[in-house]
Amino acid sequence: MKAALMSTTTPWQPPPRQKPPNAAGALCCSKVNGASASSSSSFSQIKLQGSENNAEVSQPQVQSEEAKQTEIWRLFREAQKNILHLNQHRLKAVEDLNKTNSEKQLLVDRIEQLELEKQASVGKRQDRLSSCWEILLRIDAMVLAGMVAAGEATDLRRLVMDYKVSLAEVFNGTLQKTDAELLAELRHFSARSRRNCFHIVHICTEMEPLVSVRSLASYVTGLSCALQRKGHLVEVILPKYSSMDLDEVQGLQEIEAESFSYFNGQLHRNRIWTGVVYGIGVTLIQPLDYSAFFDREKVYGYSDDFERFTYFSRASLDYIVKCGKLPDVIHIHNWETAIIGPLFWDIFAKQGLEGTRILLTCHDLNSQCLEHPDKLALCGLDPSSLHRPDRLQDNTKTHLVNVLKGGVVYSNKVVIMSSILSKGRVIHNLSHGLDPTLNIYKNKLIVSPCGFDNSTWDPAKDNFIPQKFSVKDMEGKTVCKAVLQQHLGLPEHASTILIGCILSEVLDVDLENLRAVLLKASRSDAQFIIMGTSKVSSIHKLGSLQEPLKDEKVKFVNGCDEVLSHLIFAGSDIILCQSFHDPVLQVPLKALKYGAAPFALNSFHDNFRNFAEHDYETTDFSRFISSTFGNMSMSEALDEIKNNPSKWKRKIMDAMEMDFSWDAECCDIHVSAYTAIKKL
Repeated sequence: MKAALMSTTTPWQPPPRQKPPNAAGALCCSKVNGASASSSSSFSQIKLQGSENNAEVSQPQVQSEEAKQTEIWRLFREAQKNILHLNQHRLKAVEDLNKTNSEKQLLVDRIEQLELEKQASVGKRQDRLSSCWEILLRIDAMVLAGMVAAGEATDLRRLVMDYKVSLAEVFNGTLQKTDAELLAELRHFSARSRRNCFHIVHICTEMEPLVSVRSLASYVTGLSCALQRKGHLVEVILPKYSSMDLDEVQGLQEIEAESFSYFNGQLHRNRIWTGVVYGIGVTLIQPLDYSAFFDREKVYGYSDDFERFTYFSRASLDYIVKCGKLPDVIHIHNWETAIIGPLFWDIFAKQGLEGTRILLTCHDLNSQCLEHPDKLALCGLDPSSLHRPDRLQDNTKTHLVNVLKGGVVYSNKVVIMSSILSKGRVIHNLSHGLDPTLNIYKNKLIVSPCGFDNSTWDPAKDNFIPQKFSVKDMEGKTVCKAVLQQHLGLPEHASTILIGCILSEVLDVDLENLRAVLLKASRSDAQFIIMGTSKVSSIHKLGSLQEPLKDEKVKFVNGCDEVLSHLIFAGSDIILCQSFHDPVLQVPLKALKYGAAPFALNSFHDNFRNFAEHDYETTDFSRFISSTFGNMSMSEALDEIKNNPSKWKRKIMDAMEMDFSWDAECCDIHVSAYTAIKKL
């Protein structure tokens, strides 16, 4: 097209002007014919003159046609120039569009590549961690099979700890290697440098998601994952319960060599299973001679619980020694594994574990396990040397031994889990008869708050809620509130205060406190959503609240609905919980993260103010709560929301910016405890 346009650019010219026809011929004829010419000369002259007159008459018409043709051609040339100019712009625009589309496609391809790299990086980190644990568990099997000595095994484990990233790449695909091949490669990869990290072994009776009954399960998993994210090596030893969901264990395998443990005067066989859960190495101990110990419907609550868990505790220590493990810390929990304290110092510290220390965590001081002293002999302990006031003898029932007391006495540090109480208040108010012992050993007592899983509970990442939000963009919380109101049939008013309440077991005192709060707050413009989470709880008791509160502003939800629970946190302005210390549901911690103010049913704000403001040994969480929502009554909170919204919003935003996850204060306190006992 462009070539065709260029060929027409030469200007079109009109034809040259012609002389009148036959004029020259008439003159010639007059010369040849003589007279005839003369006689007709007058006629010829007249005719010629007439032709000239006619030419003069048509001249303006010719000039007019020429001007018209010239003007048409001028306009045609301008049109051609305009078309050419527009065509050039069109070609440039097409070129720019193609360039933009190309750049856009490159950008889309890059985004997809980065997303794939991100997913691959996450998967690679998990694969590396799993590979490291595969190597560590293979080392355990080599020791049990007699392929490597305990001392060398310890060095090899340190090698894996110090170079876990490099080793994961060097020894990729260890399942395809024989034990001999892997051992040869490990010995070859001998150069290493010691890093400042701890090797921690939890010996416990619960761990999410394998077996979960109390708060211990989430604590072991949450803390272990947080410790490993900070570079420490953590493993867990559990009983192999028959009810355990083993599908959650990655790479589950049975170690071929049997482990033996001492109990009731004899050596007994155990089957050992290993695997990885959430990147944490897990060892399961299955008694063969006492197979009925853990082949039961429940985890706790049997008359022989002392025998069951004492056997497991002794078997765990026997396994650690036989594998040649030299952990920095053996972390034990509650009375069920507290017997490890005296077992370790009286028997196992002399078997190559001189550098190992013991840390006990107490989640419930009310459960202590009192037994006849003679039963201590079942696991190889000497009853006469331990049944003493300064050791295991119970402070009140002196004819019995107190297993939890023995754990306190024989541990290097004792961590008491409490989100709001100080060490002093725990000793004097919640020790359940252990206060003389705790007073003696108060210098090794530490109080730690619980944490929560912020990878699952984070409004900025939560896929269960209709619109994500964060402290920098709170629009999503308004959307979540509207969706929650619509879902439960509540009047949809953004200005209405929405109060959520999430409970597990409903005690009578909780019911009375909740009834009082509902009656007071229902007089104001507030809506309530009450959810019970326990599958077998007394949540039906909440039905008694429906009679006096037949109001469209109060909704009761029975059963556990994970999606709805996320939405309640996201859409509520206030969350009622049973206590600020809630290790099971972790309601106060989740509420703060989702921009909802937590209020405890069983804590009168005046009482909370008294101990929170005057006791400086409380946790960061307790101090924050006392300075924000803990000092307020429900009526004061409702009044501030309505009359001083900017002040309330500042509190909410401050709360959302706080970090109360497992990775924060809880993990830091435990690392400090590990560091302190390693220096002893």
